Amino acid sequence: MNDTLVRAMSKDGMVKATAVYTRALTERARQIHHTSPVATAALGRALAGVSMMGNALKDNGASVTMQIKGDGPLGTILAVSDAEGNVRGYVQDASVELPLRADGKLDVGSAVGHSGTLTVIKDLGLKEPYVGTVDLLGGEIAEDLTAYYAYSEQVPTVMALGVLVDKDLSILCAGGFMVQLLPGATDAEIDQLEKNIAAMPSVTTMLHEGKTPEDMMQLALAGFEPNVLDERDVDYQCDCSAERTKEMLFSLGRKELVKMRDEDPNCEVVCHFCHSKYQYDLNDLIAEYDAQAAENK
Repeated sequence: MNDTLVRAMSKDGMVKATAVYTRALTERARQIHHTSPVATAALGRALAGVSMMGNALKDNGASVTMQIKGDGPLGTILAVSDAEGNVRGYVQDASVELPLRADGKLDVGSAVGHSGTLTVIKDLGLKEPYVGTVDLLGGEIAEDLTAYYAYSEQVPTVMALGVLVDKDLSILCAGGFMVQLLPGATDAEIDQLEKNIAAMPSVTTMLHEGKTPEDMMQLALAGFEPNVLDERDVDYQCDCSAERTKEMLFSLGRKELVKMRDEDPNCEVVCHFCHSKYQYDLNDLIAEYDAQAAENK
């Protein structure tokens, strides 16, 4: 099964749902960052969640960034999605190992931390991005995102995320679903939705059994006659480039570039998201910086 994102709306337009399968992109993130199983699970959940959030933006060029700063050993988790649902991300300490929980599952909550903050930054191409921050509820990520929607956007939401790591550390399956009630939903619809979701197995159980994102959505919206609005492939994509990295260095200003050159004229910049390396001669960069400054006078 390809990494796929599906969006649907109930027939009466009161409930919308998104579901995503992200095994390959989570495996790509694991290989880039050499994550431990618990770090893989945390980053994989964040990537699946932010993919669904990003795809909801609709605007080309828009992006959403999710930053989780918990008091657990993983440190900061950063995940970014474009408006298509393509993602990139990293975790501060990818090597963290923790004992399994009593139920035999990876202890993502303890790795992330039970207190801290979840911040969502939506860049819609306006002057100022939208920023919303909530306190972490427990570090399991899906519940924390549910709380973010309730408090920051006042949208009743259910988010479920899961990553299943195989014995050889590769990804067996990964993904999630998100269901949101729109203004005007009736008590009967809310009750029906709660019953549907309570009856669903975990995300990893469903995906491991071979269910698709559309299957998950049909279960969540049983009785609502959902119409599929959109289905698309999603991927792990980094937008770094030699040119963008050079612009970032220029943004530091001439004084900082000279200071860096005096320490070492050879500069290497490594991308956090994909570990691509870019090398620059700072003498050449300063000459180019000065030439641009002269042109702009």
